[in-house]
Order: sequence, then structure tokens, then C-alpha cells
Amino acid sequence: MFREMLRIRQQLSREECVELLKNEPRGVLSVLGDDGYPYGMPINHFYCEEDGKLYFHGGKKGHKIDALRRCDKASFCVYDSGFRRENEWALNIRSVIVFGRVEIIEDRERVYEIARRLSRKFTADEAYIEHEIKNSGPGTLMFALTAEHMTGKLVNES
Repeated sequence: MFREMLRIRQQLSREECVELLKNEPRGVLSVLGDDGYPYGMPINHFYCEEDGKLYFHGGKKGHKIDALRRCDKASFCVYDSGFRRENEWALNIRSVIVFGRVEIIEDRERVYEIARRLSRKFTADEAYIEHEIKNSGPGTLMFALTAEHMTGKLVNES
């Protein structure tokens, strides 16, 4: 059902893919938007090693939630800032694409626990995290992307 990579020598291992998902702060979530148009949005995420799911947050209204309620299939792309080999101009970029289905999480306690874990990716300030959950939490949903297929590769821009 999912395509295999053509340039197999550039393929990243599953472990490298997971490391990118854990460490990179943002990616692009793509869903089937209005009138069949793709809708991709930059979004921060949290990769949970315990269950292998990607978690995102968002509001209770808007294009993303409407699209996900119509069709739960999505893809998520993450890429790093790249590196240059000595004496080369070209950037080498590692990227991961995850295809899967998205579950909308509305249970408040679960939403808040995931929000804490997601927030800790960006700050260790627990007081700030609790303040944000208290003020923004009631209007927030969480989304869990369960991977059905994942590929990663290293691309050289030259």
C-alpha cells in the first residue's frame, strides 16, 4: 500500500527516524482539507517512546479539526537543520515522513498530561506549563498520530 523508497542507499534506519521525531521541535502535518485540497501546517509535536505515537495540540475549532473529523488519514514530515561536509557547499538534510491515522483526544486529564510532556520539550519551567494548561487547557484538544508507515532519508542538496 505504501511506496518503498527509490534511493535506498539514502534511507535512514528506524532508530535514526525516531531520534529525529524525538529531537526536532517542529514538522508539517498534512491532512485532506476543504474541497480535496491538501492542507499542510507547521506544528510542534511530541513523540512518545512508550506507545510510538506522535502527539500534537490544537483548538476545538478550525480547518485542522474539520479536516480530521472528515478523514483521519494524515502525514507528518520532520527535517533537521542539516549539516555540511568539510569543503562542500551542499547541505545534507535528514528527514522523516510518517503516514498514519489521527485520533482526536478530548479526555481532559489525558490532554493535560500530553500537554505537559509536549511543553517540556520546549521549557523546564513547570510553573509556566501549569499556568498555560490552566488558562488554555480547556480550549485545547490533543491529536495522536499512529504510524502505519515511516521512512527517513538523508538528502544532499547538490
